[in-house]
Amino acid sequence: MTDIRLLVDARNRLGEGPVWDVAEQALYWVDIEGCRLFRRDHATGLVRDWQFPERIGSYAIRRSGGLVCAFASGFAFFDPASGAIEWIARPEAMIARNRFNDGKCDRAGRFWAGTMDDRLKEHTGSLYRLDPDRSVHRMDGAIGVPNSLAWSPDDRVFYFADTLDGLIYAYDYDRATGAIANKRAFSAAKDVAGVPDGSTIDAEGYLWNARWDGWCVVRYAPDGRVDRVVELPVQKPTSCAFGGADLATLYVTSAVWDLSGSALARQPWAGGVLAVDAGVRGLPEPRFAG
Repeated sequence: MTDIRLLVDARNRLGEGPVWDVAEQALYWVDIEGCRLFRRDHATGLVRDWQFPERIGSYAIRRSGGLVCAFASGFAFFDPASGAIEWIARPEAMIARNRFNDGKCDRAGRFWAGTMDDRLKEHTGSLYRLDPDRSVHRMDGAIGVPNSLAWSPDDRVFYFADTLDGLIYAYDYDRATGAIANKRAFSAAKDVAGVPDGSTIDAEGYLWNARWDGWCVVRYAPDGRVDRVVELPVQKPTSCAFGGADLATLYVTSAVWDLSGSALARQPWAGGVLAVDAGVRGLPEPRFAG
């Protein structure tokens, strides 16, 4: 039996994007629909949060301090100490129905994030790369709901899911230039419940994926084979990240979303942050170099 515990009873409507910061020994995550960022100190268990004027889809810790964020309308820096937001770019200001969603930093210190149709219907989204010099590059298009950004430990493969397609894709990745190419299906996993949401990579090069509406996280081998399924007591796990002092705990965010009544009563941990004894270690989360 896999040990699973409720770390924070957050009751997030759309908890997402867990990031473990090794230097701070702290876990960050967001509630997209609540427009909030959370931070839990590992030593004390103290949780603090920040409220924003719009939704925050994803973020990364900066090497120089603070965070780089993909808010619903664009990229910005955020200083948790002062609460100041410094806008960088709004690459889709002309597309009112789109918003930013999942994002992550690569090991070269670039921040990647994707946009989506806020109505969850059309492939109007794109994948962007924000470089440390603040330049923005459109890397791919025709995306429904972007999720699961992760890189193989050798930095040769970039993983990316379109939840609207129900597919996880793999690309060839060039760490030196930040280029991606040769997009192909990595795993459809038709025999696994739910659809792909957020992901992380472990030290052995296996991809861990949270399955929205699937009550589980799935560990995929580098060849796309399902290696392991960890069942969870929540219907809508949203993303996962390795953390803890030895990077051996898998933290899983989840959502209440549209659950109510008896459905919510059957899963009191819905919207919380779960801690899973994964039996394998993760890798340190990179920081944005700008």
